[in-house]
Amino acid sequence: MRYQVTIGDRVVDVELGPDGVRAAGVPVEVSLEQSDGTPVQGLLVDGRSYRVVAERAGQGRWRLDLSGHVVDVEVLDERTRTIREMSGAGRKATGPKPITAPMPGMVVKIEVSEGSRVEAGQGVAIVEAMKMENELRAGAAGIVTRVHVRAGDAVEKDQVLVDLAPLEEKDA
Repeated sequence: MRYQVTIGDRVVDVELGPDGVRAAGVPVEVSLEQSDGTPVQGLLVDGRSYRVVAERAGQGRWRLDLSGHVVDVEVLDERTRTIREMSGAGRKATGPKPITAPMPGMVVKIEVSEGSRVEAGQGVAIVEAMKMENELRAGAAGIVTRVHVRAGDAVEKDQVLVDLAPLEEKDA
């Protein structure tokens, strides 16, 4: 079975077959083990171990906490990808998305200010949740248009922390 996996701005073709797993055409050794009674899973990829907590964020979409780094992932099978391409439904809005809290917690630090330029992958805020600090990163380059919180603020899941605008809007 073939899948298209999108992690941030990166797209990887993944094939699961009788001979194992291939990512971008390269063989990868992968195993996943569920911890009984917890949402934590152990992921082993080419000998590297990760602690994973996966939360469904919609059809084919997941929010993953990978050893303290939160990432949004979309997994599409071949059929769904083809239908989206034919219908145009897979087209995403361009530009950066707002930075939101992945779960309830407390803001530890805001690393940007209004008017700041951010690059894709740049740290924007640090939120402590479940006794772990999570650095939240920009998914795309942009300009900070509004910071909604300060260090010490309690936040709820999906609460907008920082708004970003595409570079073109602010630079024009």
